[in-house]
Amino acid sequence: MKTTTPTLSTIFLILFLTFSWSRAASVDDQVDRFLTCLKEEFHNYTSISSLVYTPTNSSYSSVLQYSVQNLRFVTESTPKPLVIITPDHESQIPPLIYCAKESHIQIRTRSGGHDFEGVSYVTEVSFVVIDFIKFDKVIVDAEQKTAWVEAGATLGTLYYRIVEKSPTLAFPAGACPTIGAGGHFSGGGYGSLHRKYGLAADHVIDARIIDVNGRILDRESMGEDLFWAIRGGGGASFGIILGYKIQLVDVPETVTVFSVQKTLEENATQIIHRWQYIAPNIDPRLFILVRVARVNSDQDGAYITMRAAFTALFLGGIDTLLPLVQESFPELGLVRENCTEISWLQSISYFQGFPINLPEMLLNRQQPYVGYFKGKADYVREPIPEYVFEGIWELFKEPDAKDADIVLIPYGGKMDEIPESAIPFPHRAGTLYKILYATYWSNANAQDADKILSWLRGLYNYTTPYVSKSPEKLTSIIEI
Repeated sequence: MKTTTPTLSTIFLILFLTFSWSRAASVDDQVDRFLTCLKEEFHNYTSISSLVYTPTNSSYSSVLQYSVQNLRFVTESTPKPLVIITPDHESQIPPLIYCAKESHIQIRTRSGGHDFEGVSYVTEVSFVVIDFIKFDKVIVDAEQKTAWVEAGATLGTLYYRIVEKSPTLAFPAGACPTIGAGGHFSGGGYGSLHRKYGLAADHVIDARIIDVNGRILDRESMGEDLFWAIRGGGGASFGIILGYKIQLVDVPETVTVFSVQKTLEENATQIIHRWQYIAPNIDPRLFILVRVARVNSDQDGAYITMRAAFTALFLGGIDTLLPLVQESFPELGLVRENCTEISWLQSISYFQGFPINLPEMLLNRQQPYVGYFKGKADYVREPIPEYVFEGIWELFKEPDAKDADIVLIPYGGKMDEIPESAIPFPHRAGTLYKILYATYWSNANAQDADKILSWLRGLYNYTTPYVSKSPEKLTSIIEI
């Protein structure tokens, strides 16, 4: 009888199918062990069964995608959680931790889904997601100027609830209203008030966290070392953050905003170069960021020029702002017609491009547009030479930069006064500004994405000699 020797390709196919089957079986076993454990830990499992989603559940995909703020992390190849749980009470979480440990499954926590690399809902090992979408309460005590903020509350909700209680109270955190408080505060949290008041994490005065053993701890019971770590060191590294108690800050009833735009032909390069010396050192009540992007033709998207938008918040009125800027930064050419007096809450909408008379928009958990995005960041300690900016503009002429931008975010003010050791956030005294590099695209074509990402890496590498090396250049991760 004739025998047939299997080819090498046949052997590889058999091994691949065997590995795939065994891995699938292993994953199924993990899910079964996890769910069985939950049923044992929750004596009334039906009380939480509606909060547990597996891939066989018809709502699984919609729950997973609801808080995804970057479509890069919902492709077919993106690792998916074995289970998603949306707890609505803190007592439900310790059993989840126990069952994940027993099943050898990693936990990811998600409060808003804004982290640049999707680490709150993506990993390469078997994992479950605890989604804090139902932990969205904000309790404001206007008399004590404090608030308790649950981990899944968005910044927009926080700001809205503060102003419901008092129009002269605020909180120094990010401008994007759909960011989740849990990750944002635990990573530091900068925004338009940080020159006046410092970071969000600088104003955290208490917290509730669940450790690996399922213990629910506050500041007193966790100790000052752990409390220090979860304010800027990333809360998920040390446990599961349930919420933060924060100290609110004072703002005037009327603030002023402005936006002045300059193209290269209107000396944008020279004005940006001058901005580096002014923005970190000017009155801390004034925050002027710069967003630079290319101007594209309407017909074919070809490069025309670069445009810089100088957008600002001033904690005061126009009559105080105008002489301040005209004397300190005359190159900007600010005039009264550029300025608008509004409330602090309206300034949040202004920076996002929302209608300022529709504050209810800040309560929306989802962004108006969600696409494909990649961001990186640097910190600048010495002014960048003018010719370097000219080199950046040359890179923006490339086709893959069509939908990219850079944002220059000034530091200084209160940021110079708070010691680097106060919380685990090192970019303090001596940091002039932060650069955020970002690029966007609208389709899932892998080849197009690779080209766009390659362009961004080229830009990032180009600026390397001119930015902070200590600490080393890091990819910024914001929730976060």
